[in-house]
Amino acid sequence: MKKWLKQISVIGTLASIVLANTQVFAEQQGVSSSIRVSALPYYASADFTPHWLSPNSVELANFHRVSDFNFIDQDAKHVSQNDMQGKIYVASFFFTSCPGICPRMRSQLSKVQAQFINDNKVRIISHSIQPENDTVQVLREYADKNGVISGKWHLVTGERDAIYRLARNDYFANEDLGEYVSKKDFLHTENLVLVDVNRHIRGVYNGLNNTSVGHLIEDIKTLKSEL
Repeated sequence: MKKWLKQISVIGTLASIVLANTQVFAEQQGVSSSIRVSALPYYASADFTPHWLSPNSVELANFHRVSDFNFIDQDAKHVSQNDMQGKIYVASFFFTSCPGICPRMRSQLSKVQAQFINDNKVRIISHSIQPENDTVQVLREYADKNGVISGKWHLVTGERDAIYRLARNDYFANEDLGEYVSKKDFLHTENLVLVDVNRHIRGVYNGLNNTSVGHLIEDIKTLKSEL
């Protein structure tokens, strides 16, 4: 009987991993996935292999976390990991003059902002990958033009190397991030990354896809249930 129960447990775990990978792959590709889970996995690598751990697991002590950071937002205020303490946040990458995917991603993130507008536990951080041009003044004008609400949605600039290092090493953005695809446009990621109150990555979503962003909103609610 014990052997049979152990086999069932193993099968259940494998099934959960398959379901999570299916969900992540579908969302990265912009494909609708109806598969949802009642608890979110943890991620520690660029292949986004899910790790199913409980929030109080001892394994989390040395698990991947987003590194310390310190940038400046559209209000000329410093935004660091200390400001995100106890917050759930969504991380993205953009630049204000982007003619490609940025407007569509901004539209999707506006839905997240609207959904949690009165929730002090939820934030959005959009990092400029062209910080030499996206000054505080430029970010302020962009925020005013596009309905970005101060204190809820941070558009941040800072040292280029620090932003790119965080993007690649912590959020697992594409290694080609920042390369030119045209004279006016940079290559960058459409991924939105969900980070919990302990700076663990708990989800990745296609920021161009309505269904994927809908899943992001639901997963934020799931993370709130852990608080």
